[in-house]
Amino acid sequence: MKRKAWLVLSDGTVLEGIGFGAETDCVGELVFTTNMCGYIETLSDPSYAGQIVLQTFPLIGNYGIIPDDLEGEPALRGYAVREYSDTPSNFRCEKTLDAWMKEKGIPGIAGIDTRYVTRILREHGVMNAAIVSQLPQDLSFLQSYAVQDVLKDVSVKGPAVFAAKQRKYTVALLDCGAKRNIVRELNRRGCDVIVLPYDTKAEDILAYKPDGIMLSNGPGDPAENTGTIEQIRQLLGKVPMFGICLGHQLTALAAGAKTYKMKYGHRGANQPVTDHVTERTWITTQNHGYAVDPDSLPSFARVRMSNANDGSCEGIDYPEHKCFTVQFHPEACAGPKDTAYLFDRFVQMMEE
Repeated sequence: MKRKAWLVLSDGTVLEGIGFGAETDCVGELVFTTNMCGYIETLSDPSYAGQIVLQTFPLIGNYGIIPDDLEGEPALRGYAVREYSDTPSNFRCEKTLDAWMKEKGIPGIAGIDTRYVTRILREHGVMNAAIVSQLPQDLSFLQSYAVQDVLKDVSVKGPAVFAAKQRKYTVALLDCGAKRNIVRELNRRGCDVIVLPYDTKAEDILAYKPDGIMLSNGPGDPAENTGTIEQIRQLLGKVPMFGICLGHQLTALAAGAKTYKMKYGHRGANQPVTDHVTERTWITTQNHGYAVDPDSLPSFARVRMSNANDGSCEGIDYPEHKCFTVQFHPEACAGPKDTAYLFDRFVQMMEE
């Protein structure tokens, strides 16, 4: 029997739909992603911690859940779709999306006009929302919600080692919510990977004698992670470093720059990024609500890449510190893989 559910936005907008997944209510920051495929990777991306994810692509669940494609433990608060398929068809499928979401405690709502909600978010910016089974009389609980202090929920609790088949280098990966494919891409290139908690001290990271340090993606406001920023500041220039997404933002903050919250962020697999050195434009996968202010960067940092749509900062080089960072996801699965060469660039830095 279908059960009713409502998506309630903090501006008072209410949409009635059909509930699926866990039979519970949730509150979160409502964001939209334009991905046309890869909902498994979206659902399991730790960078969505504290958020309700809305898919603009209308059909979700049609290939079920494939455990090998999961990028991590889900951290999102809820899931909103236009049409949910409860009859998946894929030879790798092991369970329905509904069953998996029940296991993970994630509530969902289907049958709503997701394009309409997307237009609201594009016009007014990201806002809080709730998926509920009963309409609330008072919306003050939506106004007070904020995504805060989420790195401790998505990071590993202790060191973990992932060995390459033929080891050439050792990379310390600071886990701020890392996706599994970062480890796979490094292993593929002969790197043993030591995954470390987000709050690991700089001296403890260097004690592993890594050939390079990787700074992962992750959720939340980068500026609130003052402890991690200080450790990165101490690591700059010690060994080659490569930062992705939140790692990109944290490195900029460690260098003395500033970040700002975007109106509705970049979430999707079709974001064009121009490399000003090679003069090539790549199509990239992105998932972020904050960006680095390029005007606040110190003189030793150089903006190398910019978003071809809005001009926002997408990549920074720190030549004197043997470090480079990008705002997008070169490890993205599912997503364009054109920028996976950046892992080769990182390995080349370690070779040099």
